[in-house]
Amino acid sequence: MRTRILAIAVITAAIGAPIAAQAQTVGVAPGPGVAVTESEGIAVDQRPAFRQYVVRERVPNYTIQDRVVVGTVLPETGVTYYDVPQTFGATPYRYTVINGSTVLVEPRSRRIVQVID
Repeated sequence: MRTRILAIAVITAAIGAPIAAQAQTVGVAPGPGVAVTESEGIAVDQRPAFRQYVVRERVPNYTIQDRVVVGTVLPETGVTYYDVPQTFGATPYRYTVINGSTVLVEPRSRRIVQVID
C-alpha cells in the first residue's frame, strides 16, 4: 500500500514539475514597465524635432549589454543624463543616448520610461 501511494506521489510530482517551471518563466521582462503619457514624455509630433535637438547637442552615445527597452535599468555610473528643454514640454524625466537610441529615464531609478524612435 505504501509503495502504491509513494508511486502516485512521484508520478504526480513528475507531471506537475514542468508545468510549475513553465509558469514561473512566462512573461519575464527586464523590469516592470512604466506607462508614460504624452503629457509626461515626448509627444509623437515632437519626436523628430527632439531627435534633431539631441544630434545638434552632440550627446554622447553610451553602450550597454542589455536591450534598450522600456523598463531597462541603466548603470549607476558611467552614463550622463540631461534635462529635457522646456520647448519639448515639462517632464520629470531626463534623456540620454543608449546604443544609438534616445531614451527618457526616470532619474532616481535610472529606469528607461520612453524610447524615442
